[in-house]
Amino acid sequence: MRKTNPFPAGAMWRKSSYSNGGDANCVEIADGFLGAIPVRDSKNPEGPVLLFPASAWSGFIGEVKDGRLG
Repeated sequence: MRKTNPFPAGAMWRKSSYSNGGDANCVEIADGFLGAIPVRDSKNPEGPVLLFPASAWSGFIGEVKDGRLG
């Protein structure tokens, strides 16, 4: 298992505006990766990163906003 973060040190990670600035149960995403959305656990920024196709991430976000994943 790869333990290093494959993304450049300059990646700009951000939390959801719904996190209210808290660190519990938050994910962060990095913008600027064409066709892909890198996602990581905010509590473990040096840990693994999941990489989702942009279309899959957009569909997931739509489901969350519509309240279909409860």
